[in-house]
Amino acid sequence: MRKMGQTIQEMQPQRRTVSRGKQMDYFVQQLINGLTLGSIYGLIAIGYTMVYGIIGMINFAHGDIFMLGAFAALIVFLVLTSFFAGIPVAILLLVMLLVGMLVTGLWNWTIERIAYRPLRGSFRLAPLITAIGMSITLSNFIQVTQGPRNKPIPQLVTDVYHFGDITIALKQIVIVVVTAVLLAAFWYIVNKTPLGRAQRATEQDRKMAALLGVDVDRTISVTFIMGAALAAVAGCMYLMYYGVTTFTDGFIPGVKAFTAAVLGGIGSLPGAVIGGLLIGLIESLWSAYFSIEYKDVATFAILAIVLIFKPTGLLGRPEVEKV
Repeated sequence: MRKMGQTIQEMQPQRRTVSRGKQMDYFVQQLINGLTLGSIYGLIAIGYTMVYGIIGMINFAHGDIFMLGAFAALIVFLVLTSFFAGIPVAILLLVMLLVGMLVTGLWNWTIERIAYRPLRGSFRLAPLITAIGMSITLSNFIQVTQGPRNKPIPQLVTDVYHFGDITIALKQIVIVVVTAVLLAAFWYIVNKTPLGRAQRATEQDRKMAALLGVDVDRTISVTFIMGAALAAVAGCMYLMYYGVTTFTDGFIPGVKAFTAAVLGGIGSLPGAVIGGLLIGLIESLWSAYFSIEYKDVATFAILAIVLIFKPTGLLGRPEVEKV
């Protein structure tokens, strides 16, 4: 009996260790899921922060640009797989990305040229109302032309890696790597190239930049196209990750990406991605340990708390008033 008692006592700490190990694996798994979702938010948020940084405008149609990129990728997928059976997944994804970037870039250039540019000198609410109108227009256009139902596709990237109880899908790695590469590329463009210098000059003072030879209208248009291209990449990654899209997908991810841009410090490219990662982590961890119904409440509550103590966001700079 004594030996049996000793065995039971020896097993009890072992059970606790196994339980803690599983809890840690579960926590790490949720971190991975949150980083993946946050990377998508971060890609969309960069578009918000670039446009705001240049002309001080919140392009509320940007979430629907993301949705348009997902639908463009979906149509390319259906066309290519219909005519070219057995096409390699890497080539398929590359064509989906390029076409999505082309379509969204053309749309964003058009609405900037037709809807936003004439209102650039008007009162501040006019571009905001116009952006909301553009959002509704694009959403309804996709609903009418593509239908209101969910549009599923087969899983494109199915490889999965197991590390004990932790599972990492190849598509999660692809999303995180693409986000990191694009953040580095756009940071380099903004900080080290003539286009970036023109963008920073336009941000500081449009009139002075124009006097110094900067083509302000062209710089703003290119910024809109760049933001749209990032939204298209996010839309393609979203379609690859979830395997389904619908015309309403622009609203909730768009609002959360805008929240990420504000949380990270709107106007800061690294801040947009950090904000996106934080939003993704908050959602994932809250859904894992608390009621999933309140994950959005938790997200916006944490945003409010951060802005109370740091109104410019985590990496934002205080706005300097020009006199």
